[in-house]
Amino acid sequence: MQLNKIPTTIVTGFLGSGKTTLLSNVLKQAQGKRIAVIVNEFGELDIDSDLLRSCPLDCDDEETSSTQNGEDGFYELANGCICCTVEEEFLPVMKQLVERRDDIDHILIETSGLALPKPLVQAFNWPGIQEYCTVDAVITVVDGPAVAAGRFAHDEALVQKQRLADESLDHDPSLQELLDDQLSAADLVVVSKNDLLAEAEREQVKKVVAHKVPDTVKTAYIDNGVASLDVLLGMDAASETRIDHVHNHHDHHHAHGEHHDHAHDHFDSFVISIGEVDSDRLEQALNGLIASHNIYRAKGFAAVAGKPMRQVFQAVGKRLDKYFDRLWNAEEARQTQLVFIGKGISKDAVEAELNKALA
Repeated sequence: MQLNKIPTTIVTGFLGSGKTTLLSNVLKQAQGKRIAVIVNEFGELDIDSDLLRSCPLDCDDEETSSTQNGEDGFYELANGCICCTVEEEFLPVMKQLVERRDDIDHILIETSGLALPKPLVQAFNWPGIQEYCTVDAVITVVDGPAVAAGRFAHDEALVQKQRLADESLDHDPSLQELLDDQLSAADLVVVSKNDLLAEAEREQVKKVVAHKVPDTVKTAYIDNGVASLDVLLGMDAASETRIDHVHNHHDHHHAHGEHHDHAHDHFDSFVISIGEVDSDRLEQALNGLIASHNIYRAKGFAAVAGKPMRQVFQAVGKRLDKYFDRLWNAEEARQTQLVFIGKGISKDAVEAELNKALA
């Protein structure tokens, strides 16, 4: 029995909840900690992994021959939802990390917005993994303003109120079940975008979270994705030892060896690539698309004419943020790439409207 197991933090949360921002800030505070990162993003264009790659990782990787990259301790699982590909995708990477355990202080895993944490945590009971690794904590990130607006609630009146208030969002029951399942496995709930909440909204969020998780689960309210490492790491929850007692909506699918691919059927996801753009016109075009289509999330990088830096666009619901993150590399093609995630959305229709707005 290995006494000093590698602590692993699993970060889960719904589309656009702020997982990547949180992890980026963890890595920036690492202060010499040797952290390996596993990212699983839903969609053809992995914007989130690119953002995390720009963070400095102090993790020597010269001896690794991972098919999932692995440079600088970074592993990308892009071949399907992580909880559906535990055996095929996740376990081989974990075994590679076990082989390098003397060089690793901590493992961070960012799941896609569609992933169920339970099958992932259960994998830490597998022979070859359980001797060397433990789940320090499952952190579920929730979007504070979204929860305050009544999304993801069991209360039908709140759901109906949100339906009427925001026609661009489709409140499919599977989305609520999915968040419930993510919360059921949580050791820590992080409420993101606390800086956007008024006091009354914050109280509403506290009521919703208290209704969904037991008192033993800690809750942290954070601004701009920033939380100190002692809040996020070092919880020693050993989540794998209790995960079999956690019951959720999707247990029967995995119990019978079935994947929860039906959850994916609720979403459309595609990438649109174009050349250089005018930043303000792109922002206006995206706002127009979000207003007229059932788009849950739009995100990507823009090549802004005359600007040496790459601009990040991220839209969740009707909220759109943009910022410059880094200089374009000399070998990179200056192009704009955007991934859209929604329900009943057509790539041809969205692309046509986007090109028309930018023409």
